[in-house]
Amino acid sequence: MHLRSCLFSFLVVLLAAGTVAAEERRLTSSDLFDLQYASEVRISPNGEHIAYVRTIHDIMTDRARTNLWMIDVDGNHHRPLKSGRDSFSSPRWSPDGTRLAYVSTDTTGKTQLFVYWIDSGQTALLTDLTESPSSITWSPDGEQLAFTMRVPADKPSLATPPDKPEGAEWAAPITLIESVVYRWDGRGYIDPGFSHIFVVSADGGAAHQVTSGEYDHGGSLAWMPDGNAIVFSANRTENWQYERNQSDLHRVNLDSGEIVQLTDLPGTARSPHASPDGSRIVFERDDHQGRQYSESVLGVIDADGGNLRVLGEDLDRSMSAPRWAADGRGIHFSYDDRGQRKVARIDLDGRITTVVESISGTSIGRPYLSGGWSVADDGSVAFTAGTAKRPADVHVLPVGGNARALTDLSRNLLDRRELGEVHEIVYESSIDGTEIQGWYLTPPGFDADREYPLILEIHGGPHLAYGPHFSAEMQRFAAEGYVVFYANHRGSSSYGTEFGMLLEYKYSSEYDFADHMSGIDAMIDKGFIDPDRLFVTGGSAGGIAAAYAIGLTDRFRAAAVIKPVINWISKTLTGDTYLTQIEHQFPGLPWEAFEHYWERSPLSLVGNVTTPTLLMTGEDDFRTPMSETEQYYQALKLQRVDTAMIRMPETPHGIAGRPSRLIAKIDNILAWFERYDPAAQDHSE
Repeated sequence: MHLRSCLFSFLVVLLAAGTVAAEERRLTSSDLFDLQYASEVRISPNGEHIAYVRTIHDIMTDRARTNLWMIDVDGNHHRPLKSGRDSFSSPRWSPDGTRLAYVSTDTTGKTQLFVYWIDSGQTALLTDLTESPSSITWSPDGEQLAFTMRVPADKPSLATPPDKPEGAEWAAPITLIESVVYRWDGRGYIDPGFSHIFVVSADGGAAHQVTSGEYDHGGSLAWMPDGNAIVFSANRTENWQYERNQSDLHRVNLDSGEIVQLTDLPGTARSPHASPDGSRIVFERDDHQGRQYSESVLGVIDADGGNLRVLGEDLDRSMSAPRWAADGRGIHFSYDDRGQRKVARIDLDGRITTVVESISGTSIGRPYLSGGWSVADDGSVAFTAGTAKRPADVHVLPVGGNARALTDLSRNLLDRRELGEVHEIVYESSIDGTEIQGWYLTPPGFDADREYPLILEIHGGPHLAYGPHFSAEMQRFAAEGYVVFYANHRGSSSYGTEFGMLLEYKYSSEYDFADHMSGIDAMIDKGFIDPDRLFVTGGSAGGIAAAYAIGLTDRFRAAAVIKPVINWISKTLTGDTYLTQIEHQFPGLPWEAFEHYWERSPLSLVGNVTTPTLLMTGEDDFRTPMSETEQYYQALKLQRVDTAMIRMPETPHGIAGRPSRLIAKIDNILAWFERYDPAAQDHSE
């Protein structure tokens, strides 16, 4: 008996030790500070080196810090170029590959433009700017750099206040607003000003403003090969503030400042790039025609703006970031297809060849399509790519070779953690048979003979897309024992125009609701989901869909509705994107199509809601303002529904922009679901 007792005790100890060991290998909230990933990969013109931005989460400052690193394409000499407590970004190779321009802050805290010499490691401060530069582009001869920067304008005024007596303490002065777009999420209320193009010598000195006028000149810049002109995208018409979905290509002469309009097309023309010989310009063209969903194609014009050709119409996928190949006979671009972002080349006869099958990994919170890439003169491609268990690392595809990873930045953390496995699921929507693609994560130690609780996570946009990519949020849910299901409902990008238009004037509605619920039923049919332990969450457009869903069903034990729109009538007249949102998502103005706005609003269904609901929004959110959340909170309270509201101070729409905010979002959702999980309640009893 004594021996039996000892053996039993020994087995209990072993099982307990195994449980502790398994728990120690779970991904925890504090682990998120240790995640690192690569972005802004730039391969040198000769194809020998790759510079990139390495993102590190600083636990002491609760900020994402970005450093510049470089690695040879053979994987050797992985080394920092600029690292430390400051942040460095926007690396750009000079045409001869001897220097690297980048952006950082100077000793006064202002964002400036710097140049780093590769051979000596020396750095020069080029500018003394009062505003932040962007769209940095080298001139073809390497002697100048162009960039865009906001130029402040005089603040408008009406009445002139009387003189204030010396020593008097009056209230702060009033602010007069007359601009059509006067505030923007993440920026707050915008002081008057316009974005203009500047040029500065690569040896430093005063920056020269080359555009003028009360218009914005933004986006990527294209030098003409002779170095005398720059092509850019802008709307320089009288009503430009109202026409946010209209832009054309223009060329500015650097000596005279003369601006010539090159295109006159409906929709947007953007992201220009000049051919090596300067004879043609390629650009993105989106003739959206006011529709909710459209795909961009590539336009090619002569340098003087004539002879427009359109490439890629048969692809039926949005084509982005076009760049001429060094031989001038083809154009590299990226496009999204069924939850994957790809890099391809299109020849001038329209023949498309996919070069890289998947780039990803720079959106680490949720598994959105993301990633960066660049091409060397010899055709070698550097790109970021991750997996379902890794955020982005630096990869290279040499000419005639195979793609390979050059870094493994999160290895020290993730090699010691057991992560959820990602699986694809394809099913038909019950409402009309539309095919929907989705994925689900199974938790570490998954056993198909058990039943698990399920979280439905709905993506934002609504015209964005998820894919089988790394997601810190979903991996944390899986680490706590949930199966996590997500799908690209109708209207999601990367499936073509027809699929995207299925959501026109129907967001949110019983149609996307059916797409999600059909997926849940397909998951239950697999046999390892407990149908009595279903939960739902989503952010932004996903928050709208989650709120709409609980107005149509009581199947969910609890919901976490993150930064939602609850009342489309109030949102479109208080949010920062009112101009474009009304045009793209509604058949008319709110007072012209009142019933339609109301039908799309989750608030119209609040009388049906019984699901315990957590609400969470940033107090500085101008995209889905806090007033939307407050409306729903008070309505649910009036309905006697269990409801809690989390307000995140000093936080815009990008609610997970700081590591602690991402952790707070995840942990509070988990805590809310646990509160209403019958299995958790049984365990506590």
